[in-house]
Amino acid sequence: QVAFETRSHLHGPIGPTCWPTLPGGKPVYSFHVNANKLVQPVSFPPNALIGSGIPRHVRQLHTLAHGEVVCAVTISNSTQHVYTGGKGCVKVWDVGQQGAKTPVAQLDCLNQNNYIRSCKLLPDGRTLIVGGEASTLSIWDLAVSTPRIKAELTSSAPACYALAISPDAKVCFSCCSDGNIMVWDLHNQTMVRQFQGHTDGASCIDISNNGINLWTGGLDNTVRCWDLREGLPLQQHNFSSQVFSLGYCPTGEWLAVGMESNSVEVLHVTKPEKYQLYLHESCVLSLKFANCGKWFISTGKDSLLTAWRTPYGASIFQSRESSSMLCCDISANGKIIVTGSGDKKATVYEVVY
Repeated sequence: QVAFETRSHLHGPIGPTCWPTLPGGKPVYSFHVNANKLVQPVSFPPNALIGSGIPRHVRQLHTLAHGEVVCAVTISNSTQHVYTGGKGCVKVWDVGQQGAKTPVAQLDCLNQNNYIRSCKLLPDGRTLIVGGEASTLSIWDLAVSTPRIKAELTSSAPACYALAISPDAKVCFSCCSDGNIMVWDLHNQTMVRQFQGHTDGASCIDISNNGINLWTGGLDNTVRCWDLREGLPLQQHNFSSQVFSLGYCPTGEWLAVGMESNSVEVLHVTKPEKYQLYLHESCVLSLKFANCGKWFISTGKDSLLTAWRTPYGASIFQSRESSSMLCCDISANGKIIVTGSGDKKATVYEVVY
């Protein structure tokens, strides 16, 4: 059993009780909520699914047979390498060539019964930071012929659920199972700050595009915003469900949040308005924006990969796998998606425009 994802029971779709339908009989799945809490179905603009930078669909390229449930994935900026985190280790795959895939390296990070929960590359692709069901984060040197641990960062919390790297790659943030957010100086390998506020595990994290604000979601049903300069809490958003995933739009003032209940909520970060999206049939386990900011993906316990238009959530494409998808990543150039599955594999997709 993989910590918090498996706590939740399968829900049917939850949304406004009286579902309106679109022409053609399709139920509405996107709703706008204004400052007065008025909920209205969204009419998508004519260019919702067309235009530059909007994908049409995905094509499966590779299956990476990791051998354990894959709880963490990341793609190098060159799109040459994919990293998959399962029980005890991260496996490295060269996906630049066609053909059957075997790992080119294995990074043994935790003891073999503990799951990796997050792995993040520094932008130059030479360093990987790994966290999971242990109090220690490991920092790997990938620039040598055989990758090796170059440092370890130890906190008081028993597990790390999510990691983020600052835009300048000098600082790492770890979301801890005790609700605290640890801030680590990567050069000196020391903890420089701690954000305290979540009353249950901190499950997900992202940094605003200006590098000033940190957004975290928790199993305490809240999303919180922190000022990285002052070290202070700025905002708190309360939900009726645990928060499992979130992503900050790289080009705008929108934060997408994936819920244990099955909905995705897209919050405006400076105005009291949001969109509520209901296409997943169960909890939303991971979420990631494309760098262009025009679209984002979410994955769920319902085995669905869904791509959404920012911010109003028109569904661009959906792809179904054979098992729940616990994690996802989009390459920096927006051309590759990787998902990690309860089926003990990762899947690499080409994004078709």
